[in-house]
Amino acid sequence: MNRTAELVVLVAEDGKPLGTQDKATVHSATTPLHLAFSVHVYDDDGRVLITRRALTKKAWPGVWTNSFCGHPGPGEATEDAVARRADWELGLSLDRLTLRAPDFRYRAVDASGVVEHEICPVYTARAASAVTPRDDEVMEWQWVDPLQLTAAVAATPWAFSPWLTLQLPLLYPERFQAGPADFA
Repeated sequence: MNRTAELVVLVAEDGKPLGTQDKATVHSATTPLHLAFSVHVYDDDGRVLITRRALTKKAWPGVWTNSFCGHPGPGEATEDAVARRADWELGLSLDRLTLRAPDFRYRAVDASGVVEHEICPVYTARAASAVTPRDDEVMEWQWVDPLQLTAAVAATPWAFSPWLTLQLPLLYPERFQAGPADFA
């Protein structure tokens, strides 16, 4: 197979680039800290797009998550990487891209032992076209009311990606101040 490697930017704890690694090999039981981004896309009715990761995904297959995530390439502006990934994964054009949580970072381990370890700014955007996802990326998707999403995540956090469960309190702090018992 002759493919062009998609490179992920490896970083130090302070976010300074250290080098690159092929995306196909970077996620393992010893994933190094690297750059990423996470996007929550809204429609004109204020609903947020959630996606269920394809079963062929290396980390967290079959798990519901935010609209999409990705990695900026070496020297690529994050906003350009967001547009590239929205088109690639969801066939989606965006507008109103807004940086909402510039300092978000996390480390999580899935059931198979694959680690995500990312400095991952969180964005919101508005859908400017129809969603046409790739089958090898997304197995299901739907537009949901953000209040229903926050309630579902509070009640069953294990059904969602760890980055989504960590990002929602940053996007909807008023929904998470009261505690999960108050989501009914």
